[in-house]
Amino acid sequence: MMSSTNKGKVYLIGAGPGDPELLTLKAVKALQAADVVLLDDLVNRELLQHAPQARVIEVGKRGGCKSTPQHFINRMMVALAEQGQTVVRLKGGDPFLFGRGGEEMLELRAAGLECVVVPGITSGIAAPTMLGIPVTHRRYSHGVSFVTGHLQDGECGQNWQALAQSGTTLVIYMGMKHLATISRELLAAGMRPDTPVAAIQNGSLPQQQHVTSTLAELPAAVKQAGLASPAIIVVGDVVRLAQSQDLLASLSIAA
Repeated sequence: MMSSTNKGKVYLIGAGPGDPELLTLKAVKALQAADVVLLDDLVNRELLQHAPQARVIEVGKRGGCKSTPQHFINRMMVALAEQGQTVVRLKGGDPFLFGRGGEEMLELRAAGLECVVVPGITSGIAAPTMLGIPVTHRRYSHGVSFVTGHLQDGECGQNWQALAQSGTTLVIYMGMKHLATISRELLAAGMRPDTPVAAIQNGSLPQQQHVTSTLAELPAAVKQAGLASPAIIVVGDVVRLAQSQDLLASLSIAA
C-alpha cells in the first residue's frame, strides 16, 4: 500500500519481440502517460513515438555486452516514482519471461510503490510464428518449455536430460554463445540427432534471418549462416511446419 498520495507509479511494460505494431494498446496508453521511460537496449526505438513528452533514460541490457547494473535500475525506478513521476520501464519481449521483471516488481513493492505490469509478446513465441512454427501442435508436441541457454561459470545451467525426455518443444533464449554445448548436452541426453531445429535472429523485424537444420548440425549451420544474438532457438518436431524449403529438403519431408 502506498504511504503517500504524492508518490508516482511504475509500469513494467513488455515491448514485444521488435515489430512496433506488436505493442499492446495498454502499453501505448501507459507510454502516453509517462513522465520518464527507462529503456532497454533491445527495445525498438520506434515505440518512443508513443511517448514524445517523456524523458528517456537508456538502461541497456543485452547479453554479452556492458549493461546497467540491475541494482542501479531498481534504485532509479524507486527514486523517480518517489518524486511523484509516472515511470515506464520498457523491456523487450515480456517483462516476466527472462526479463527480471519479477525482481523489479518486488523491489517496488518493498518501497511501497504502485507497480503495474503490462504483458508483452515474447520472442520465443513470436519468432517461430513468423516462420509458421507453432510451439505446440496436437500432432507434434503436447507442450513447450521456455529455457535460457545463458550459462554461468561454465555450468550447463539446465537439466538437459529432463528437457530432452519431456516430449515438449524447447524454446531457448540467450543460447547462441553456447550453442555447441547445448547441442552436445541434448544429444548426450538422448535426443535424436535428426531432431528438427531452427535458429531465428531478430524475429519479427525486417532484418529477420533464420536457419533450419537438425540438432546435430545446428552449430555448423548457424556458423555458416553468420547468425548471432539476439536469436531464439527452437528444438522439436514442430519445426517441420516451418515455411522453409531448405528445411523440407534437409529433412526429406514430403510437401
